[in-house]
Amino acid sequence: MKHMKRLMGLALAGACALSLTACGSSNSASKTADSAADGSAGAEAAATSADVAEAGVLKVGMECNYAPYNWTQADDSNGAVPIAGSSDYAYGYDVMMAKYLAEQLGYEVEVNKIEWDGLPPAVQAGTVDCVIAGQSITAERLETVDFTSPYYYASIVALVKADGPYANAKGMSELAGCNATSQMNTVWYDKCLDQIPDVNKQTAKKTATDMTVALLAGECDVVVTDAPTAMGAVAANPELVMLDFTGSDDNFEASEEDINIGISVKKGNTALLDELNEALSNLSEEDFNEWMQEAIEVQPLSQD
Repeated sequence: MKHMKRLMGLALAGACALSLTACGSSNSASKTADSAADGSAGAEAAATSADVAEAGVLKVGMECNYAPYNWTQADDSNGAVPIAGSSDYAYGYDVMMAKYLAEQLGYEVEVNKIEWDGLPPAVQAGTVDCVIAGQSITAERLETVDFTSPYYYASIVALVKADGPYANAKGMSELAGCNATSQMNTVWYDKCLDQIPDVNKQTAKKTATDMTVALLAGECDVVVTDAPTAMGAVAANPELVMLDFTGSDDNFEASEEDINIGISVKKGNTALLDELNEALSNLSEEDFNEWMQEAIEVQPLSQD
């Protein structure tokens, strides 16, 4: 706990400094804008760690709509940081991690709000230096970006209504025939939903918030997601319950790549990747879990 207090103290100190320097990255932002403007952004090299150091800013991409990993709020409470180009602020587990990493590397952190599907292109084009957004380290993603070692380990679970027909399910097979959905372009939707016997697989939702809203509205019976997302949803909506079949033979089949959550950087940007990995090596899985629990406890009750 003493170690955690020290780390969080560093993160809070970084937040105080950010209020003075969040607009001080115009140099770096201009270079990105110029690259995009010439129509060849996809071919431009992302910022190296030397470029990041020169600018003094680590530009991080995330949805800011994916509690408890990240969300948008109206003020800087709990250590939230400004969202670039917005009057809003971002916080959550990913912001806590971004602040810690930036502090360890001697940078300020700049959060850029980007839709889920736009995150990989943003890091490829150099719009952001890295993406910290609850991304699983999948083989498919590794074809286009590089990932750090995991900064969280997230088991696959189901989310249902407490008064619904599946609230007491003890295994995946007891969800048979349900109407189910999840977020688009995730292992939950692409790999896990189809494991439910006779599932009525509905259209994927654009965001994690959208899938929770669909469940609350009765548009589906089951949402498949990861444990932190489900715990965050239950904390904000007591009428929901999380079904975790971990340790059971009747559980979702998921590989390590499905549950290992990493930070992505542009393919070949080994300098920045090595820096991030070195900073991550100072944290333990216990640290990850403590930070995630803190994020869940302070998340807003609703998402925009």
